[in-house]
Amino acid sequence: MISQKRKIADSLVYGLIYLCVALSVALLAGIILYVFVKGVSHVNWEFMTTVTSVLRGTVGIAGNIVNTLYIIVITMLIATPIGVGTAIYLNEYAKPGKIVSLIEFATETLAGIPSIIFGLFGMMFFGQTLGLGYSILTGSLTLILMVLPLITRNTQEALKTVPDSYRNGAIGLGAGKWHMIRTVLLPSAMPGIITGVILAIGRIVGESAALLFTAGSAKTLPKTLSMLFPKIFQSGGSLTIQLYLSATSEGDFDSAFAIALVLLVIVLLINMGTKWLAKRFDVSRIQ
Repeated sequence: MISQKRKIADSLVYGLIYLCVALSVALLAGIILYVFVKGVSHVNWEFMTTVTSVLRGTVGIAGNIVNTLYIIVITMLIATPIGVGTAIYLNEYAKPGKIVSLIEFATETLAGIPSIIFGLFGMMFFGQTLGLGYSILTGSLTLILMVLPLITRNTQEALKTVPDSYRNGAIGLGAGKWHMIRTVLLPSAMPGIITGVILAIGRIVGESAALLFTAGSAKTLPKTLSMLFPKIFQSGGSLTIQLYLSATSEGDFDSAFAIALVLLVIVLLINMGTKWLAKRFDVSRIQ
């Protein structure tokens, strides 16, 4: 009798689990399908390679794509070494105590702050106090504060998964602390570090509130190669900003769904890239 009741309870639990899984998959498939149906007819070569212009009669997001790439590159070039370095310090050098607890508390608190507060801070500090105004650089500096906790915590967890025998073995063979970290620890933890970095890129791609306050909404392209660097000091709206403006201020829902489809494709490519790179740098699989 008890065994029969356990089997019934197990069956109910399995049924609920599968139902939850089915609902999650159906929700994702429904969103992707809805956006695809609404936006696919408006995504073409001209839309991807031109800039919206009333004089030329064109509607395009090339400028927004370039601005998004600018923001991703600048943010990750600064945030990645800082985040990884902080995680190495906390995990390998710092002794457990109040300082480590304070840093971890600050990191967790930063991760929980709403993005619009980051945008307000970035506008007041980077934009007005430092005089950068509405610019791609202001938006990137603001996003650095947002993605640092994500990179740091993921790197910490990745470093913790490396067995202590790796560390002890390298040091026992005469390797120095930094040499051990550089040649043994980081390669072993690389899949987790890459996952954190790419998840940070995904957050940058999908961010809108903070960039609306800091980067502005301009969608122009650099006219010459000499203007590539000065572009970072100019206003630049990302894809998410343009989606927001198209759906609200401009009332152009066709363009909004087309941009949404482009963003979905980017996010799917990022997730696929995460899995591929994690397998590519997984030392245990290689061995």
